[in-house]
Amino acid sequence: MSDEAHLSDVERRRLRALVAKDLDAAMPLHADDYQLVTPGGGTLSKQDYLEGIRSGLLDYRVFEPDGEIAARVVGDAGIVRYRVRIEIMVDGSLDTGTMWHTDYYERREGRWQVVWSHATRIRA
Repeated sequence: MSDEAHLSDVERRRLRALVAKDLDAAMPLHADDYQLVTPGGGTLSKQDYLEGIRSGLLDYRVFEPDGEIAARVVGDAGIVRYRVRIEIMVDGSLDTGTMWHTDYYERREGRWQVVWSHATRIRA
């Protein structure tokens, strides 16, 4: 399996863990210095993001790639980009839509960890 195919699989595994609220699986996939830039322009640290999922403040109902996950890998750095369909409850309000999602990964101590995520809403 190529590094690109492996990184795409890691991203799919990360999405499944977030929807399932499987923090034991999600924690090691996120670097300690992870940061998410939300479609609304806010930012969340790893701690804030995963605590939001644990507490139910952030509740992914659907987080599914809408097609292929494109990946590029150079050495110990990689990036994935794809369209994604999201349904998420945020503090009790449902948000749905299709977004572009870009995730920057680094291979640290032999495993891939996402360092930065950025989501951009696709307007109809």
